[in-house]
Amino acid sequence: MIHDSLLGSFRAIAFASFCLIAIGTIRAEDIETMKLVKTFVDEFVSITPGTGQFPASFEMGRNDEDPSERPRHTVTFSRAFAMAKYEVPQNLYEAVMGSNPGRWKGPRNSVEMMSWDDANQFCHKVTQLAKSQKLIGHDETIRLPTEAEWEYCCRAGTTTRYSFGDTAQKPNDISPKASILNDYAWHTGNAAGNDPPIGALKPNPWGLYDMHGYLWEFTADAWSPSYEQAPTDGSSVNLKSSQNEVVIRGGSWKDSYNKLTSTARRRLSRTDKDDAVGFRCVRSK
Repeated sequence: MIHDSLLGSFRAIAFASFCLIAIGTIRAEDIETMKLVKTFVDEFVSITPGTGQFPASFEMGRNDEDPSERPRHTVTFSRAFAMAKYEVPQNLYEAVMGSNPGRWKGPRNSVEMMSWDDANQFCHKVTQLAKSQKLIGHDETIRLPTEAEWEYCCRAGTTTRYSFGDTAQKPNDISPKASILNDYAWHTGNAAGNDPPIGALKPNPWGLYDMHGYLWEFTADAWSPSYEQAPTDGSSVNLKSSQNEVVIRGGSWKDSYNKLTSTARRRLSRTDKDDAVGFRCVRSK
C-alpha cells in the first residue's frame, strides 16, 4: 500500500499541476484579449476640431429631408476626441464581454444583436482593460459617440448628402444598385447580410470606415423627433428615466441608399437587438 504521506504528496503535485495549467490558460486568454484591446486603441483616429483639416464647427442636419433631421443648425466643438476607425468587431466584443451575440459570425465582422445597454457595458469594461494596461490615460474614457460627434465624423468636413458627394449614382446611371455608394457602403443593393469584415470598402476623407451602411450605429443620445432643442456644443441629449428610445445612425445592409446619407437617423428602443445594428466608440477625456 502507498504510504499516506506519499499519497498526499502525489495529490499535492497533481493539484499544483492542475493550477499551473489553469493559470497558463487564463494568462494565454488574457494576453490575446490585451492584444485585441491594444489594436482597438491604436486604431482610433484623432479628431481635433479647429485644427488642421478638422473645422471647429459644422452644419448638422438638413432642412429638405425627413422632419427628424430639421432644423439644420450649427454645432461648435471646444474639445478634441478620437473616433474608432471601425465598428466594434466580434472577436474584440467576445474577448471583453465573454460571449459573441452576432448572427453573422466572423471574427472581424461587426458585432450585432446587442442592446444599447450592452454596448455601454462593453464601453465600460474595455475602458477598464485599457486603463489597467496604461493604453489610455487615467482621465480618459471609451464611450458611445454623441449624435453630433457621429455626424461630424461621418461628414468628415463635407457638406454634401454623403461624405463622397451628393449622389449615390454615377451620371446617367439608372441602376438601383447605387454604383458610387458600392465603393463605400454595404446596403440592400450590394449585401445580403452583415457578412463582410470591417474595413472592406473605402473610408471617408478622415479614414473612418463603414460610416455609411453596413450596420446602424448606436449613439449616446436619447431620441428627439427633431433638432428644435438640440445641443449646439456637440454634447448628447441625455436619456431620462421616462424614456426608452435612443438614436441610431448610418443605415445598414438592410437599407436602400437614401437611408445611408450623412444626416439619416432613426429611433430604437434601448433594449432592442437587431442584426443590422452595431456600434463604434469614441475615446475622450
